[in-house]
Amino acid sequence: MIRLAPLALLLVGFASVLFAADSDYELSADSTRKEGVPKGEVIQRTFADSKVFPGTSRDYYLYIPAQYDGKTPAAVMVFQDGHAYVGENGQFRAPAVMDNLIAEGAMPVTIGIFLNPGHKGESKIESPWRSNNRSFEYDTLSGDYATFVIDEILPSIAKEYQLTDNPNLRAICGISSGGICAFTVAWERPDQFHKVMSHVGSFTNIRGGNVYPALIRKTEPKPLRIFLQDGENDVDNEHGNWWLSNLQMEKALAYKKYDYKFVGGTGEHSGVHGGAILPESLRWLWRGWQEEKVVSRFQETP
Repeated sequence: MIRLAPLALLLVGFASVLFAADSDYELSADSTRKEGVPKGEVIQRTFADSKVFPGTSRDYYLYIPAQYDGKTPAAVMVFQDGHAYVGENGQFRAPAVMDNLIAEGAMPVTIGIFLNPGHKGESKIESPWRSNNRSFEYDTLSGDYATFVIDEILPSIAKEYQLTDNPNLRAICGISSGGICAFTVAWERPDQFHKVMSHVGSFTNIRGGNVYPALIRKTEPKPLRIFLQDGENDVDNEHGNWWLSNLQMEKALAYKKYDYKFVGGTGEHSGVHGGAILPESLRWLWRGWQEEKVVSRFQETP
């Protein structure tokens, strides 16, 4: 009989907890292709002309919904770590979800912009997660990435497609460091983006992001609607504890009476939980879009 040392038993038990955590979540019918629902087009491109992040190149993907008519300005949703969201068989499957929700009327006709992080130099990378400029772009607390999106990416796409300039119809989203990046864009430029979605957001001290709960508490509320998701088994390392950091964000947003929603679970640092709830998350984020009302800090969260 094989006997495991106490440490080995602990590690086996820990691994089983993590496995059970993510296995709690499954995709719903709203994340799959439905008969009769118009299918949008996904186009892959490369952007290598940034002045904000010179010397970088990045792939990105455009989702153009079938209902886009080329005349009416479309709503906009920008995704950081776009590769994680755009895949047809990935954890989020955002294009299929958006097809279903647009057809349902739960969100407006929305052009999705799925941005990968920039990479410097000619070296090849295993995956966009390992882009050598990712942390600098995503984890830095400044207005630079917002400027990149607003002054470089959106105008380049607007040469071909009609995009709304109404901040109520602009959303920004991301996972992990992309999650804090999405929040930073809206925090820095609430005149441009009113809707934020963060999955397992890195509100920790990678590059000073742990200060956000204090900044939220000490700053006059901004016209933002914010959705946060995280799991109890998220990362705990030298930069901080992701679960506790997201709880601090939730408490700060509640204290300042923001229009927000926090969904906690048992998941780890992945998109499994966020992907499973993406349809309902987007319904909440885009609720009332038809009225195009300014999001008030005095609104009660359902």
